[in-house]
Amino acid sequence: MNMLLKAVVLGLAIAALAACGKDPKSAAGFTLPEGDAEQGKANYIAFGCNACHQHSEVPQLQSPLADQVSIKLGGETARVRTYGELVTSVINPSHRIAKHKPGAVDASGESTMVTFNDVMTVTQMIDLVAFLQQSYELSPYRHTVYPVYWQPEVKGK
Repeated sequence: MNMLLKAVVLGLAIAALAACGKDPKSAAGFTLPEGDAEQGKANYIAFGCNACHQHSEVPQLQSPLADQVSIKLGGETARVRTYGELVTSVINPSHRIAKHKPGAVDASGESTMVTFNDVMTVTQMIDLVAFLQQSYELSPYRHTVYPVYWQPEVKGK
């Protein structure tokens, strides 16, 4: 019986270690240089991001697109917007879509965001992401306070 237990524990340990292997498509080890947020702001305007996105530092363009899609970037958020999430949002807009926003998806379910992969340089993207990342402010977690409906009886009172 003791040998069976050891075999089970060894098998579980091997399975756990195998699960820790890196996926070849993992972003582990991927790092970009620091970007220039001011240049990123200029890129945000130059690429017309403000046609569909709201940002507190840049006025939104008056366009038919702004009437259809207006997605807020920056401001208070309950969770950290990582550098990797922002880079992914720029280069693969369909990865994560605000489906509740009217006009955010097309008939095939893909993002309506223009893909700039063939026109934006890596430096422009790095600067744009630096501008966006510094725009988010982490708000403290607000936990729900539940009223006490009953209290256990304390014996001896």
